[in-house]
Amino acid sequence: MSDDEILTIKELASYLKIAEKTAYRFVSEGRIPGFKVGGSWRFRRSEIERWIAEQEQK
Repeated sequence: MSDDEILTIKELASYLKIAEKTAYRFVSEGRIPGFKVGGSWRFRRSEIERWIAEQEQK
């Protein structure tokens, strides 16, 4: 996978091993970095990797 890869909410949930509903909640609360394309959430893999690293520091 490339760092510039764009993930869907389903792919993000699978990657983080969380339910899609939880992923939607986290992104709507601003806890996970994401952006919308049309009405659908998308996530840059590199930003998710950075977010994971930040979570590990807490």
